[in-house]
Amino acid sequence: MSTLTPDVETVERIIPAPAASIFAVLADPSRHHEIDGSGTVHEAKSGSQQLQLGSTFGMSMKAGLPYSMVSEVIEFEPDRRIAWQTRSPIRFLGKMVGGRIWRYELEPVDGGTRVRESWDISQEQIKALVRPLRGTTRKAMTATLARIEQVVTA
Repeated sequence: MSTLTPDVETVERIIPAPAASIFAVLADPSRHHEIDGSGTVHEAKSGSQQLQLGSTFGMSMKAGLPYSMVSEVIEFEPDRRIAWQTRSPIRFLGKMVGGRIWRYELEPVDGGTRVRESWDISQEQIKALVRPLRGTTRKAMTATLARIEQVVTA
C-alpha cells in the first residue's frame, strides 16, 4: 500500500499476534535494533526507557558512518498507535536535516493485528534531500514489519 502524497510512504502487514505484544516491542527503544529492516539502528542510548507521550530517546545509528539521532514520542495510544519524530542531536544539523516521523498504527483484525508503518517527511527540514530515499525506505519498512512478526511470534 502506498500513499498518494509525496511526503508519506506507508506499508502494512497482518501479523498473527495481539496488538499488545506488538506495541510492547515498539514502545521499548532497547528492542528497536531487533526489528529494524534497514540495518541502520544499532542500539538505544543509555537512559532510554519504555516510551510514553513526550518521551525522548537516543539511538546509535550507522549508514556507512556512525551517527546518532534523538526522537520524541509525539503520538501515543497504548496498543493502537505510536509515533516519534527524529532529529539530529547536533543543533545546527537539526536545522538542515531531521523532522521525519515514524508512525505505527495497530488494528485488531481476524487472524491478528494489522500493523501500518508510515514514514512521514511532511515536517522534514529539506524534503528534497530525503524524498529520493522513498523507495529504499519502503523496502526497509516492509522488512521491519516482517521482523516484527518474527520477534513477536518466536
